[in-house]
Amino acid sequence: MPELPEVETVRRGLAPHLSGRRFVAAIVREARLRWPVPVDLEARIRGRRILDLQRRGKYLLMQLDEGWLICHLGMSGNLRLMPAGTPLQKHDHIDLLLDDGRVLRYRDPRRFGALLWSSAPASHPLIVSLGVEPLSDEFDGAHLHALCQGRASAIKQVIMDAHLLVGVGNIYANEALFHAGIDPRTRAGRLSRPRCARLAAAIKEVLAQAIAAGGSTLRDFVDGHGRPGWFQQAYRVYGRAGQPCTICGNPILTLRQGARATCYCPSCQHR
Repeated sequence: MPELPEVETVRRGLAPHLSGRRFVAAIVREARLRWPVPVDLEARIRGRRILDLQRRGKYLLMQLDEGWLICHLGMSGNLRLMPAGTPLQKHDHIDLLLDDGRVLRYRDPRRFGALLWSSAPASHPLIVSLGVEPLSDEFDGAHLHALCQGRASAIKQVIMDAHLLVGVGNIYANEALFHAGIDPRTRAGRLSRPRCARLAAAIKEVLAQAIAAGGSTLRDFVDGHGRPGWFQQAYRVYGRAGQPCTICGNPILTLRQGARATCYCPSCQHR
């Protein structure tokens, strides 16, 4: 599933090309996504100017001169800008036609994403309960330490909880915990302030590096112009079970946490 770096990569790639453009039409070929596409989508966006493209967690928020579009890429979706006459492929579910002859095309083989309209996204049920943004100034070691207090859950589960901290999915949680030297099974409430400071810094660093590399492409992800990401080449633990640790040389181990694969170095990461 695309995580924060992939969604931010899409946002940065599309924003300069969308700002100031107007929608002239919308074609919905398949409305049965994770949540149904609004039946009046075209009526709501036709003629509307795009003011900005923002991100909240893993959601793209497109501000129009009246209302907002909320987009989630789900497990396999992508949002790409292309000439309006580009031939359709299977799973090309929605076209948003622009006034410059291009189309913003939503493709989603698994149909687990979403394209919704909202008058106030900050109070939308999908957005209102989201936690702090990890790349914001608000998030630091002190904030993470406060989030961890009294929690018996494993620290990996805590930093992946979108109600507490948004956008840190499985890949980047694995990588950040390795960079911070923290065993992913460590009870969150046991982490000291210094260890929380190291982990918060590692989360910011890993996410920033992933964004700079265009995110990770493991199967489906491409950015808004069809380009894959390259951060998977820099993984230190994720997907490397049985391979030698890049620091100590001992094998990377794997276990299951919350139905997700956790990869870690038992020598470099401590409880």
